[in-house]
Amino acid sequence: MQEIVSIYPVLSPPNLTPAQSNRVCNALALLQCVASHQETRMLFLNAHIPLYLYPFLNTTSKSRPFEYLRLTSLGVIGALVKVDDTDVISFLLQTEIIPLCLRTMELGSELSKTVATFIVQKILLDDVGLDYICTTAERFYAVGHVLASMVTALTEQPSSRLLKHIIRCYMRLSENPRACDALRSCLPEALRDGSFNSVLHEDQTTRKWLQQLLHTVQGPRGVLQAGGFDHMLMN
Repeated sequence: MQEIVSIYPVLSPPNLTPAQSNRVCNALALLQCVASHQETRMLFLNAHIPLYLYPFLNTTSKSRPFEYLRLTSLGVIGALVKVDDTDVISFLLQTEIIPLCLRTMELGSELSKTVATFIVQKILLDDVGLDYICTTAERFYAVGHVLASMVTALTEQPSSRLLKHIIRCYMRLSENPRACDALRSCLPEALRDGSFNSVLHEDQTTRKWLQQLLHTVQGPRGVLQAGGFDHMLMN
């Protein structure tokens, strides 16, 4: 904890050196072991240790030392959400993890974006998380705006791994009636028009997810209007 706290003064203004970043990331890697273990996970949460990582997720510098720090911090949070525990999800929601993940999804590297989106996905897959995001229009549109921006960026720099998590987030949102209604007007056109055919050519699971998403949001006719996957992939 002393290693982690000692680095706060160089976060703003950003003066973090590679050596400092590497040192604190080693400490974070140890914390990830604690967060992953079933006997220490809840003790880890009850001590509110994840809060000590949030300043690292709140940074905006895109330099490699900061990016490495964000990614390693996300790894600790990712280890927590992997276990599908509602108590973990509730803790993270109460401590405002969503805005921090959205920030990384906007400005992080592809790998950081992927881990942050995975965390949001795991939160959404829990009923408590889905209800939280869909309770207010502000929360829903904050998440929807960032997801849509990422889809737009992926049309120029594709990443099948990141796209997979984004589509899974949209799928889960579509299971909420209010969110599904909103998605009819704000689901990115790139997901509807076959822009990612080549990216998903080898990924049958994600192709099926996208087809199911379009069916849920637009109905059978929407999938046909988009050409349907089998039809699109043959063209």
